[in-house]
Amino acid sequence: MFPARVVAGAPLALVILALSGCSSHWGCTDTTAERGEAGVGVRIEDASGRPLGVTAEVVDWRLEPHPQVPSEGDQVHFRFRFDGADETSGPAVDACAVDKERVALGCRTVYSYQAFGPNGDLTGDDWLAVEHPDRVAGVLLIPNDQSYVGRTCEQDIKDGGGPHPPQPAGPGDRL
Repeated sequence: MFPARVVAGAPLALVILALSGCSSHWGCTDTTAERGEAGVGVRIEDASGRPLGVTAEVVDWRLEPHPQVPSEGDQVHFRFRFDGADETSGPAVDACAVDKERVALGCRTVYSYQAFGPNGDLTGDDWLAVEHPDRVAGVLLIPNDQSYVGRTCEQDIKDGGGPHPPQPAGPGDRL
């Protein structure tokens, strides 16, 4: 049998293991946010759905060949603006070229740090390559902040979990 000291110390050892996070994944839960309503201008929200006090908008867009790969034909060149964002570590949103039925033809994540300008004017531009540029009817932004996804419980049972943004939008998604 076990000595009395070992038996008496067993509950304390179990408490220490439980508090250190080594015993189980009891406290680790993941939640994925619902995708917000896409628009030309959006109020950016965190993974819990709370507004960040930052807005983003598509200033304009046009079809034209990309200067570095003109042989690939027309692509979507769009300009965007972030208001209320920190220039170095602000939020990010998905930008999608859509057809007239708001079906995504191509998407990419744009970050507020890509936007810069004089007097705090946080304006930037980017390109979207789409298979059928003639079907593009507009460029929309999705309000969910994509700047930090965080680790999931599956990746890190001790420090993972919590709210996560929705999966980034992609071709074929209806916005």
